[in-house]
Amino acid sequence: MTKRQGQILEIVREEGPITGEQIAEKLGLTRATLRPDLAILTMAGFLEARPRVGYFYAGKKSGQIFGEQLRKLKVKQYKSVPVVINEEASVYDAIVTMFMEDVGSIFVVKDGGILSGVISRKDLLKVAIGNQETQKVPVSLTMTRMPNIVTLSLEDSVYEAAKRLIDYAIDSIPVVRPLDDAGKQLEVVGRFTKTTIAKIFVELGEINEV
Repeated sequence: MTKRQGQILEIVREEGPITGEQIAEKLGLTRATLRPDLAILTMAGFLEARPRVGYFYAGKKSGQIFGEQLRKLKVKQYKSVPVVINEEASVYDAIVTMFMEDVGSIFVVKDGGILSGVISRKDLLKVAIGNQETQKVPVSLTMTRMPNIVTLSLEDSVYEAAKRLIDYAIDSIPVVRPLDDAGKQLEVVGRFTKTTIAKIFVELGEINEV
């Protein structure tokens, strides 16, 4: 929040309801100059506006408003392209894919893009340290299998996605779409990571900059 936006909040908190013209007069500015700040504060939930009455202080703390924003944002808006490998591929193939894509985990799929498992750097390291021939060991033997995989749906909130990343101490989560009523056949349609969360935080921070 900018210094000017803070001044606007103080004025509205002490003297609201108050019109935009009155706020501008108190700050020695024009109504047009304040319009972007008032729009940001209203959209963010700090202020409420009523026609022919003016602006009211919403009475919410910035933490509450930030939490509400995260709950409104959907996973489908921020998911990235998933990095996948077929379950018949070898551990060697998985190591090469992980290196080339620069990721910490890969989603293992059956034909048709159906989620079968997840394989991490730690899983691959265990095979390599065990002196096994990585080109002969299929990823299906070392991956974490369904249903022991944390997933996200397209309609889940960004808040829920962040919470699952923290609660399960993982770096990425497959975003899936059910292909049957029972939800046993899950098509991988995206990827949500800790890096995604960092980008969202930066984006939300930039909204409040002038």
